[in-house]
Amino acid sequence: MIAVEGSSLRAVGWARTLPLNSEVKSARDWARRHLEGLHWTTTAPETVDAVLLTVSELVTNAHRHAHSSAQLVMTCDDHCLHVTVHDKSGDLPTPREASTDRLGGRGMLLVDAVADTWESHPCRHGKSVSACFHAPDAGSRAADRSVPPQD
Repeated sequence: MIAVEGSSLRAVGWARTLPLNSEVKSARDWARRHLEGLHWTTTAPETVDAVLLTVSELVTNAHRHAHSSAQLVMTCDDHCLHVTVHDKSGDLPTPREASTDRLGGRGMLLVDAVADTWESHPCRHGKSVSACFHAPDAGSRAADRSVPPQD
């Protein structure tokens, strides 16, 4: 627990490494199990869909564009669920305009459309891309969950 200006911020989190040869579906399934543990699948099903789409896009980007394993981290605090993927490429993502001339290139446009916010940061060994999702009353219930799902 971290104290902030006389109040406390409670957070719960999970992390998983997804090797380059892993399927993106395993990342979505893993994320869904944790969202079920937070009861978001019943209280915020549209947000769950947005989170799972974001997990798919960020992990796919790490595998396809960074040629890297993906470090997937989800943390839930009193304000939002943060989905972060770290990869070994220092190239930051930028949304590109959709084109009928090429496949792909729409992932960050999708993330931008479904996440409340997103940002990317260069790191010593690559970059991290994070998206934030708000859900009704999710933060206070999420921090009180004592047993996360097992992998």
